[in-house]
Amino acid sequence: MPPDGSSALYSLCLVVVPAYVGYYLFCAVKKPSVNCNPKFSKFLEKRCPILSEKFWPTIWCVESRLQTILRVILQTRPPVSYEREMLDFSDGGQVALDWVSNDLNSVYGQTKPVVIIMPGLTGTSQEGYTLHLVAESVKLGYRAVVFNYRGNGGAELKTSRTYCATFTDDLSCVISHVSSRYPQSPVMAVGVSFGGIVLTNYLAKVGPESGLVAGMTCSSPWNVFESSKTLEEPINLVCFNRLLCNKLKQAVVRYEHLFRDMCDLKAVRNCVTIRDFDTNFTTKVFGYKSVDEYYRDACIHGKVQSIQIPLLCLNAIDDPFSPGKFIPVEEARRSPNVAIVVTCRGGHIGFIDGCLIPNGVGYMQRIFCQFSQAIYNFSDELLACED
Repeated sequence: MPPDGSSALYSLCLVVVPAYVGYYLFCAVKKPSVNCNPKFSKFLEKRCPILSEKFWPTIWCVESRLQTILRVILQTRPPVSYEREMLDFSDGGQVALDWVSNDLNSVYGQTKPVVIIMPGLTGTSQEGYTLHLVAESVKLGYRAVVFNYRGNGGAELKTSRTYCATFTDDLSCVISHVSSRYPQSPVMAVGVSFGGIVLTNYLAKVGPESGLVAGMTCSSPWNVFESSKTLEEPINLVCFNRLLCNKLKQAVVRYEHLFRDMCDLKAVRNCVTIRDFDTNFTTKVFGYKSVDEYYRDACIHGKVQSIQIPLLCLNAIDDPFSPGKFIPVEEARRSPNVAIVVTCRGGHIGFIDGCLIPNGVGYMQRIFCQFSQAIYNFSDELLACED
């Protein structure tokens, strides 16, 4: 007699479940590759032991888009109470800096470190990953400040100057302001996705005069051209590209009186992709002749050798925003200051781990904790490695 439905399902499970577990253990659970020069590698091996351990993506959430989407849904949101400061610029613009001064923590005294956190393309201080980075900074005894880009985070956009991947003037002003407010404190910056592109472009531009002791980037696309292409693939277009484009358009429409003489607002409202938006808006506001000229300037894969301070970069090879084959691992191995950590899973700002149940504090945040402690507490060891 043919098996009934339940027996057939049971038999199927006996085959499928062990096969998937085998796939998970042998193909998904792997140590990250750490790409840097031997001296930097020795320092990271000693002070960031997490990089020598296997990354265990949650077993039912291995696929890159699932990692990217479910992180937004599943990630907890630790309670963070910010103190807002408005920083005015000489051109009449302003940004909102959201601070957690952590004055009651006396671990570091007058030299309490400061972490500047730079969110993604449309992100703010209220993103889940931002809140976790702030919360972990506070636990470690640091001050934390989130740099909300112009017009973001509820701050009014006062001029036609917004933000883009190559515009680093605002970051320079923020770093100078933080350093003047806390002159005895070492300052580190963490850039997530788009924020990491801005940070890397800034570091490549200013060399050793960055005002920072170190930097970290998470899920930052290295080649903007290739990122644009992969985001326009059908599934990514629906899941990510259109949503981000709509958020960018909403910000422009809200302040369209500032842009009437700079761009075709009808064309901006009709944009479907980020590339459309950059073609019709970003290039006009920032004076580029074409979107290709802008993207060439924004790409960071060729700027690794220009970085003059320690920079740790975390990427997943399956990131739907940034094709893994364009991560410049060979350049990092030749660089004295850049380490690129590549996991085989993790998606874009996903890195959901914990074999069955996702960890409360994500993999990205745990790497940040170890790397920041290594920089703030053991930087002399890194300098000794360089000698």
